[in-house]
Amino acid sequence: MSDQPRRAACPGSFDPVTNGHLDVIGRASALYDEVVVAVLVNESKVGLFTIDERIEMLAEVTASYPNVTVRKFRGLLVDFCRANDIPVVIKGLRVASDFDYELQMAQMNLGLARVETLFMPTNPQFSFVSSSLIKDVAKWGGDVTPHVPDAVAARLRERLAKPQD
Repeated sequence: MSDQPRRAACPGSFDPVTNGHLDVIGRASALYDEVVVAVLVNESKVGLFTIDERIEMLAEVTASYPNVTVRKFRGLLVDFCRANDIPVVIKGLRVASDFDYELQMAQMNLGLARVETLFMPTNPQFSFVSSSLIKDVAKWGGDVTPHVPDAVAARLRERLAKPQD
């Protein structure tokens, strides 16, 4: 048995982080010695929250997991994993169509850098929750508090507050 810590990455854009993301991160933290939440910097997309804001929110809502850290990355996830000695990526799957896309990515990552991918089905109560849906509902004043941490809900209200007519 190796003395090396077992490390895994949970990648995503997390714009914003949802309770579904936290479910996967929390479950991964119970399985691995170290979990790195890897936040993708995608210069071709403008997010609702900046990378630094996402990292700040993730750090706040994962603070109860002492073995979880949050880092940003650019480029290929496999390059980030190789540079940080992370042999495993954990991806949450909500619906069957997620699997179709993620399987192709997993096979490419294995071929490029021998990085394994483990698929973790989300808790059924989060199977319909996505960051895009959360943003749409919040934009129109809907209550997203059951689907995101309180700190994220507060930031969404602040960011999407409509000026009074």
